[in-house]
Amino acid sequence: MSISRRGLLIGLPLLLAGCASSGVMNPQDRYAALPDEEHPVKRVPIDRIKPELRRQEVAYETPYPAGTIVVNTPERRLYYVLGEGRAMRYGVGVGRAGLALAGNAYIGRKAEWPSWTPTANMMRRDPRNRKYAGGVPGGPNNPLGARALYLYRGGNDTMFRIHGTNQPQTIGLAMSSGCIRMMNHDVIDLFEKAKVGGRVVVQQA
Repeated sequence: MSISRRGLLIGLPLLLAGCASSGVMNPQDRYAALPDEEHPVKRVPIDRIKPELRRQEVAYETPYPAGTIVVNTPERRLYYVLGEGRAMRYGVGVGRAGLALAGNAYIGRKAEWPSWTPTANMMRRDPRNRKYAGGVPGGPNNPLGARALYLYRGGNDTMFRIHGTNQPQTIGLAMSSGCIRMMNHDVIDLFEKAKVGGRVVVQQA
Protein backbone atom coordinates (compact mmCIF):
# COMPACT_ATOMS: atom_id res chain seq x y z
CA MET A 1 0.00 0.00 0.00
CA SER A 2 1.41 3.37 -0.99
CA ILE A 3 1.26 6.49 1.22
CA SER A 4 1.03 9.91 -0.38
CA ARG A 5 3.55 12.62 0.55
CA ARG A 6 0.67 14.73 1.95
CA GLY A 7 -0.54 11.82 4.11
CA LEU A 8 2.99 11.27 5.42
CA LEU A 9 3.33 14.95 6.39
CA ILE A 10 -0.03 14.92 8.16
CA GLY A 11 0.94 11.83 10.12
CA LEU A 12 4.42 13.07 10.99
CA PRO A 13 3.40 15.42 13.84
CA LEU A 14 1.50 12.57 15.51
CA LEU A 15 4.53 10.31 15.20
CA LEU A 16 6.82 12.95 16.68
CA ALA A 17 4.36 13.65 19.48
CA GLY A 18 4.35 9.96 20.34
CA CYS A 19 8.15 9.90 20.46
CA ALA A 20 8.27 12.98 22.67
CA SER A 21 5.73 11.68 25.17
CA SER A 22 7.40 8.28 25.44
CA GLY A 23 10.36 9.86 27.26
CA VAL A 24 8.22 11.18 30.12
CA MET A 25 8.19 8.86 33.14
CA ASN A 26 4.85 8.03 34.66
CA PRO A 27 4.95 9.32 38.28
CA GLN A 28 3.84 5.89 39.53
CA ASP A 29 6.88 4.27 37.89
CA ARG A 30 9.14 6.26 40.20
CA TYR A 31 7.61 4.39 43.13
CA ALA A 32 7.32 0.90 41.63
CA ALA A 33 8.38 -2.20 43.58
CA LEU A 34 12.16 -2.76 43.84
CA PRO A 35 12.42 -6.55 44.21
CA ASP A 36 16.18 -6.69 43.58
CA GLU A 37 17.09 -4.70 46.70
CA GLU A 38 18.82 -6.54 49.57
CA HIS A 39 15.56 -5.93 51.40
CA PRO A 40 12.88 -5.66 48.68
CA VAL A 41 11.03 -2.35 48.64
CA LYS A 42 7.28 -2.47 48.04
CA ARG A 43 5.45 -0.35 45.50
CA VAL A 44 3.99 2.85 46.93
CA PRO A 45 0.62 3.80 45.40
CA ILE A 46 1.00 7.25 43.91
CA ASP A 47 -2.18 8.51 45.58
CA ARG A 48 -0.50 8.05 48.95
CA ILE A 49 2.13 10.67 48.09
CA LYS A 50 1.04 14.30 47.90
CA PRO A 51 1.76 15.65 44.40
CA GLU A 52 4.07 18.36 45.77
CA LEU A 53 6.17 15.73 47.58
CA ARG A 54 6.68 13.42 44.60
CA ARG A 55 10.10 13.19 42.99
CA GLN A 56 10.22 15.24 39.82
CA GLU A 57 12.57 17.27 37.65
CA VAL A 58 11.85 20.99 37.92
CA ALA A 59 13.16 24.36 36.79
CA TYR A 60 15.62 25.57 39.42
CA GLU A 61 17.84 28.62 39.16
CA THR A 62 20.75 28.50 41.59
CA PRO A 63 24.37 29.67 41.79
CA TYR A 64 25.43 26.20 42.93
CA PRO A 65 27.02 23.86 40.37
CA ALA A 66 25.61 20.56 39.16
CA GLY A 67 26.01 17.83 41.77
CA THR A 68 25.18 20.09 44.73
CA ILE A 69 22.42 19.05 47.12
CA VAL A 70 20.35 21.96 48.43
CA VAL A 71 17.94 21.31 51.30
CA ASN A 72 15.30 23.98 51.74
CA THR A 73 14.23 23.29 55.33
CA PRO A 74 11.18 25.61 55.53
CA GLU A 75 9.93 24.32 52.18
CA ARG A 76 10.56 20.65 53.15
CA ARG A 77 12.23 20.05 49.80
CA LEU A 78 15.60 18.73 48.68
CA TYR A 79 17.06 19.68 45.30
CA TYR A 80 19.79 17.81 43.49
CA VAL A 81 21.21 20.36 41.07
CA LEU A 82 21.38 19.03 37.50
CA GLY A 83 22.70 22.22 35.91
CA GLU A 84 21.37 24.43 33.12
CA GLY A 85 18.55 25.70 35.33
CA ARG A 86 17.21 22.26 36.27
CA ALA A 87 17.12 20.12 39.42
CA MET A 88 15.58 16.92 40.69
CA ARG A 89 13.23 17.84 43.52
CA TYR A 90 12.27 15.54 46.39
CA GLY A 91 9.92 15.95 49.35
CA VAL A 92 11.71 15.47 52.68
CA GLY A 93 11.10 15.39 56.41
CA VAL A 94 13.31 17.69 58.49
CA GLY A 95 14.39 18.22 62.07
CA ARG A 96 12.21 19.68 64.77
CA ALA A 97 12.86 23.32 65.74
CA GLY A 98 16.32 23.68 67.24
CA LEU A 99 17.55 20.30 66.04
CA ALA A 100 18.10 20.85 62.32
CA LEU A 101 21.48 21.22 60.63
CA ALA A 102 22.17 24.54 58.91
CA GLY A 103 24.85 25.74 56.51
CA ASN A 104 27.40 23.84 54.44
CA ALA A 105 28.53 20.25 54.66
CA TYR A 106 29.70 17.52 52.31
CA ILE A 107 29.03 13.84 51.83
CA GLY A 108 31.69 12.04 53.84
CA ARG A 109 30.47 8.56 53.01
CA LYS A 110 27.46 6.64 51.74
CA ALA A 111 25.89 3.36 52.86
CA GLU A 112 23.25 0.97 51.58
CA TRP A 113 20.81 -0.39 54.17
CA PRO A 114 22.88 1.20 56.96
CA SER A 115 22.89 0.20 60.60
CA TRP A 116 21.75 2.78 63.16
CA THR A 117 22.88 3.64 66.67
CA PRO A 118 21.21 6.53 68.54
CA THR A 119 23.54 9.31 69.63
CA ALA A 120 24.05 10.21 73.29
CA ASN A 121 21.92 13.32 72.78
CA MET A 122 19.10 11.26 71.27
CA MET A 123 19.14 8.90 74.23
CA ARG A 124 19.21 11.81 76.64
CA ARG A 125 16.23 13.50 74.94
CA ASP A 126 14.24 10.28 74.68
CA PRO A 127 15.22 7.50 77.12
CA ARG A 128 13.29 5.00 74.99
CA ASN A 129 16.22 5.09 72.57
CA ARG A 130 18.50 3.51 75.19
CA LYS A 131 17.26 0.06 74.23
CA TYR A 132 18.91 0.61 70.84
CA ALA A 133 22.29 1.61 72.31
CA GLY A 134 23.85 -1.55 70.88
CA GLY A 135 22.76 -0.58 67.38
CA VAL A 136 20.06 -1.70 64.95
CA PRO A 137 21.11 -3.67 61.84
CA GLY A 138 20.11 -2.46 58.40
CA GLY A 139 16.73 -3.55 57.13
CA PRO A 140 13.08 -2.57 56.81
CA ASN A 141 12.76 -1.91 60.56
CA ASN A 142 15.76 0.40 60.67
CA PRO A 143 14.90 4.12 60.95
CA LEU A 144 17.61 5.04 58.40
CA GLY A 145 15.81 3.14 55.67
CA ALA A 146 17.38 1.97 52.43
CA ARG A 147 20.29 4.42 52.10
CA ALA A 148 22.20 7.03 54.08
CA LEU A 149 24.45 9.93 53.08
CA TYR A 150 26.66 10.93 56.03
CA LEU A 151 27.27 14.67 56.31
CA TYR A 152 30.74 15.89 57.31
CA ARG A 153 32.45 19.21 58.02
CA GLY A 154 36.21 19.66 58.18
CA GLY A 155 36.81 15.93 58.19
CA ASN A 156 34.44 15.33 61.09
CA ASP A 157 31.09 13.56 61.10
CA THR A 158 28.34 16.05 61.97
CA MET A 159 26.10 13.14 63.08
CA PHE A 160 23.48 14.42 60.63
CA ARG A 161 22.40 12.28 57.68
CA ILE A 162 20.24 12.33 54.62
CA HIS A 163 18.53 8.98 54.80
CA GLY A 164 15.50 6.87 53.98
CA THR A 165 12.81 6.06 56.49
CA ASN A 166 10.47 3.33 57.65
CA GLN A 167 7.95 6.08 58.48
CA PRO A 168 7.03 7.54 55.06
CA GLN A 169 4.11 9.43 56.61
CA THR A 170 6.64 11.84 58.17
CA ILE A 171 7.78 13.19 54.79
CA GLY A 172 6.83 16.85 54.53
CA LEU A 173 6.92 17.31 58.31
CA ALA A 174 9.41 18.70 60.85
CA MET A 175 9.68 15.98 63.46
CA SER A 176 13.04 14.20 63.15
CA SER A 177 15.99 14.49 65.53
CA GLY A 178 17.71 16.69 62.97
CA CYS A 179 18.36 14.38 60.04
CA ILE A 180 16.79 14.79 56.61
CA ARG A 181 14.38 11.97 55.81
CA MET A 182 13.36 10.81 52.35
CA MET A 183 11.08 8.11 50.98
CA ASN A 184 13.13 4.97 50.39
CA HIS A 185 12.51 5.13 46.62
CA ASP A 186 13.74 8.72 46.59
CA VAL A 187 16.86 8.20 48.69
CA ILE A 188 17.83 5.26 46.46
CA ASP A 189 17.53 7.57 43.45
CA LEU A 190 19.55 10.34 45.15
CA PHE A 191 22.17 7.83 46.34
CA GLU A 192 22.89 6.86 42.73
CA LYS A 193 23.33 10.50 41.69
CA ALA A 194 25.24 11.95 44.66
CA LYS A 195 29.00 11.46 45.02
CA VAL A 196 31.18 11.20 48.10
CA GLY A 197 32.68 14.66 48.56
CA GLY A 198 29.65 16.35 47.01
CA ARG A 199 28.53 19.64 48.55
CA VAL A 200 25.39 19.86 50.67
CA VAL A 201 23.78 23.21 51.53
CA VAL A 202 21.07 23.27 54.19
CA GLN A 203 19.00 26.45 54.10
CA GLN A 204 17.00 27.45 57.18
CA ALA A 205 15.29 30.53 55.77
